[in-house]
Amino acid sequence: MGYIAELREVVGTRPLIMAGACVLVFDERGRLLLQRRSDSGDWGTIGGALEPGESLEEAAARELWEETGLTARRFRLIDLFSGRDMYYCYPHGDEVYNVMAVYEAIGAEGTPQVNDQEGLELGYFDPEAPIEELNPFTGRVLAKLGYLVHAKRKEA
Repeated sequence: MGYIAELREVVGTRPLIMAGACVLVFDERGRLLLQRRSDSGDWGTIGGALEPGESLEEAAARELWEETGLTARRFRLIDLFSGRDMYYCYPHGDEVYNVMAVYEAIGAEGTPQVNDQEGLELGYFDPEAPIEELNPFTGRVLAKLGYLVHAKRKEA
């Protein structure tokens, strides 16, 4: 059982303050790599929570590998986000207030492939064009970074 699962055993779905890293991977055409999330079915950035004793940059490298099979020569810190608008409620009810370090993967190497159970597929998207079924949290992060992101949700 992982660290977060152990915490959830104690606190249930109540809000946690969650520190984590988000990794932006751009291809040669400036498109952003996103993953279709298995928990919500929408498109989100690569990333996740820190493990005990792990640095933010180590978490970025681990999450990049776990979710895409890619490695990077280095990571460039773009920004750090926290606060009320970093709240997220997972589809199964777990609530978090994220403290998120956003990194750009420099010199990403490998062929992107779904490498764990957190993603259903990977794809590159123009970050300044409408993205169908964009995860709302990802939309907030990209908007804070100045991308002209327009989330388009599927009509029910």
